[in-house]
Amino acid sequence: MTAQISTLGELLTSAGTQWRVYDIGRRITKIDKKQFAQIENTQVPYPYPLGNHALIAIQFWDNQASLDPYVWFLKFPLDEQSKLIIASRDHFASMVLEALGTQLTGEAAQGKLDNNPYVYTPNANKLAAFNALMKCELKRPASQYYETVEQYFTHAEQQDWQSLALQGLADFAMRLEHGENQANLISRWSRLPEQVQSPLAAMLEHVAISTELTEHLQAQLNKHIAQQQLSSSVHCFRAMSGSHGLGLIAQSVDHLLSSELAEHADVLLTIAGRGWETLTEPERLYAFMDKAAHNTQIDGLFESIFTDLVAIPILRPHVLGLLRAQNRSDTLSRAIGRLFS
Repeated sequence: MTAQISTLGELLTSAGTQWRVYDIGRRITKIDKKQFAQIENTQVPYPYPLGNHALIAIQFWDNQASLDPYVWFLKFPLDEQSKLIIASRDHFASMVLEALGTQLTGEAAQGKLDNNPYVYTPNANKLAAFNALMKCELKRPASQYYETVEQYFTHAEQQDWQSLALQGLADFAMRLEHGENQANLISRWSRLPEQVQSPLAAMLEHVAISTELTEHLQAQLNKHIAQQQLSSSVHCFRAMSGSHGLGLIAQSVDHLLSSELAEHADVLLTIAGRGWETLTEPERLYAFMDKAAHNTQIDGLFESIFTDLVAIPILRPHVLGLLRAQNRSDTLSRAIGRLFS
């Protein structure tokens, strides 16, 4: 990189663009510019690592342009402390400067980063959710598929779920405050077919849903736990996991861990992937990791969950604390021992 440009933030600003950064590895979460500068300067670890990488989306647009913004989906490796590996960032930026100069927008920029090793394509769920969120934040109309989904939730008995598109479900999830959308979702959630509930839950996990909807989903989850309904329980938890009602989410994690459903790898992986913020509480973390140690459905499940959680900065000291914990179960002690064998 040049002496004048030392970070991606500076590159984007010097090119005359407005820009925003989002984590899209775990939950689509905006990263403010001050925090992103600290990440780029390795002053702080990346807050939401996934698989030893930072998965980010950078949205940017020309100050004079009225077209839709450009988006880079980028995947950068992290070190053992979850800090950005600067050489990779510098390599990407030098490739951008070589391919585009400081003209990052416009027709000339199209397609020139297609073979860049740091550019990747998120899965269909993440793409749909990100696209829907961007349209909301930019106050743009929803996709052409939104109206069909809205009508489905108004008159579900008159419509076939097969007419619903994933992008329409994402638009609906991001627009729950519009009209009667939340009320219709609450009234119909328990009657949704699996083919609708599952992808909709995958969209809702990126939404800071209301307390009312969180409490409704929690009540539904409690029913499914009592009936040992695995898939429905997972869908409910995913759908509520983006809520700011962390206490309600923590209660639901405790309920899941104390139930027979905690024997299932799907439940443990869902908690690790969507409810990780509740695991800063030592007793809850111990109960969770003990269940993971006892699981025999997937070889290496405990090791993969430990590796995933210990990389998250807010969890790292708590997870490492398990190594010194007294009165561990024999199974948990053996699982921890395998980490070092």
